[in-house]
Order: sequence, then structure tokens, then C-alpha cells
Amino acid sequence: MSTMFAVRAHARGGPEQLVYEQAPRPEPGPGEVLVAVKAASMTPQELTWPETWTYTPDGSGPERTPVTPSHEFSGVVAATGAGVDSPAVGEAVYGLIPFTLNGAAAEYVVLPADVVAAKPATVDHDHAAALPLAALSAWEALREHADVQPGQHVLVLGGGGGVGMYVVQLAAALGARVSATASAGDLEFVEGLGAQQAVDYKSNLADQIQDVDVVVDVAGAAAQAQAWPVLKSGGTLVAIAAPPDQQEAERHGVRATYFIVKPDREALRAIAELVDAGKVRAVLDRVLPLAETRSGYEALEHGRRRGKIVIHVAD
Repeated sequence: MSTMFAVRAHARGGPEQLVYEQAPRPEPGPGEVLVAVKAASMTPQELTWPETWTYTPDGSGPERTPVTPSHEFSGVVAATGAGVDSPAVGEAVYGLIPFTLNGAAAEYVVLPADVVAAKPATVDHDHAAALPLAALSAWEALREHADVQPGQHVLVLGGGGGVGMYVVQLAAALGARVSATASAGDLEFVEGLGAQQAVDYKSNLADQIQDVDVVVDVAGAAAQAQAWPVLKSGGTLVAIAAPPDQQEAERHGVRATYFIVKPDREALRAIAELVDAGKVRAVLDRVLPLAETRSGYEALEHGRRRGKIVIHVAD
């Protein structure tokens, strides 16, 4: 088989550039695997990222169109390149594809073997594909940047959002006491994810929450402004949505950091274990066939969602 069906953009732009069409099937090179994609999921603003369209994270260098979006996937290894011992052909895997490579809105995708992990055994491919970017972001924030310990108080700014819902679940799974902000309609949902206290983001945060060890911000600068006074001296603010104000951090005697998520096989393995233990669950907004990928990206730009929009590629 030399061709496959894929969704591609031949020029920069938004969802209007996405076309469902036949494309050459890629072949794995040294250190790579070819995955038969079963499901993929999409991320807001993905089509605006410079690395979506070029070969470097800063957007420099030549265009690499046509590009295929959707960098989170779940599927089965169909072939391996030279030097790949693991994963093996036939193994069910999931992962986050580096953003400077083509994504998984296609029947097949090639990616480095060392960034994929065994798919969680207790969920189907649609649910597994909803996990990588958001759950990895939550894991990196909590484990690598905040080193959250059991018993610590973690505040999640934006606990009902696409990443925030995994920060809540993972923080609770790590033994933290979790508080979270959310919209009024999401408070019960966030409590169901493991937050012991859910607060309307429109309220005055300092009136309801105090003595926080770690703040994880997935809501943005306006939310951060309310978070500084509730952090303990020596605490940590980890920002995913927007870089924090270092002057404010210094003034309040806390540490603040910002990061962009990266593929991480070991973290994916840890997340899969938590999923299989029933401590983390994927949340899906809707599932669409590959041919309707464009409508999914249009939905990301309009209206409210709860959870991931997933592309079901194959049974």
C-alpha cells in the first residue's frame, strides 16, 4: 500500500485549509515507527503555531506544507525502522508527536520510537488519543516543575478546561489536597474529578482559598493576578497558559515558571498506569470520522466544549 487517506493543509491558515484526500503513505526511517492510527485528537490554536508549518519550534526555516494536524494519537505499530527494538509490530501504543512533524489525522503516521508508550489497556483508542498532550502537560507541571508531594495543597486555575481537568485528577492521584477554579456550570464536574474545593473563577479567590503550596495556571494572566496572595511564602506557581510575572513572584516570595509540553515516554507510561488503576479518566466532547476533521477544528474556534474532540480513524 503506497497511499492512505489523510487530512492536510497545503497552505497556512485555519480550518478552511484542511482537505481530506489521498496522500503518500510514509515509511519509517532509522529510529522511527510507522503507526496505523486508530484515533487522534486536536488541540485549540494548533493551526496558529509556527512549528505546525515549519521544521523548527520558533517557526524559522522553510515551510513544510502540506502538513497533517492532530499530534495526539492512539494506534498500532505497523512497521519499525532500523535500530528499533521497542515498541514491536502489533503493539498498541499512544503518544504525543513532536510539533515539527506531521500529525495523526491520517491512516498512518511516522514518528520517533522513543516518544511512544504502550496504550492504557483499560480504555479504547478514542479515549487513549484524548490523553497525551493534556495529561503530559499536567504531569510535567506537577511532577517536574512543582515536585508535588502528598498532603500539599494544590490550586488549579481553570480546573474545568482541557488541561485543567487532568491537573485536578493527577494532583489528587498524587495525594495532594486539590482546590480549583472553574465556571459556575463546571463546579460539580471539577469536584467529581477530585477537587475538594471548587470555586467560581469570578469570585474573589483570596476570600475562599489560602495557604496554597502549588498553583498550576491553565487560565492565563488575569487568573494569575488573583493567585499570588493565596500562595504560601516559598510556594510555586507553574504556568501553562501564559508566562508569569517574575516581579510579582519575587514580591510574594514564591517561585514561578512557564513551560511548553514535550513528548515523554516515561511520563506516558506513568499516566497509563494511573488510567488503568482508575485514577485518571479521559473526557471526550465528541468523536468524529477522519473525513470530518475540518468540522472538528471549526468547532474548536466556536462554542463551549468539555473535553477533547477526537477523530476516530479506524476500528
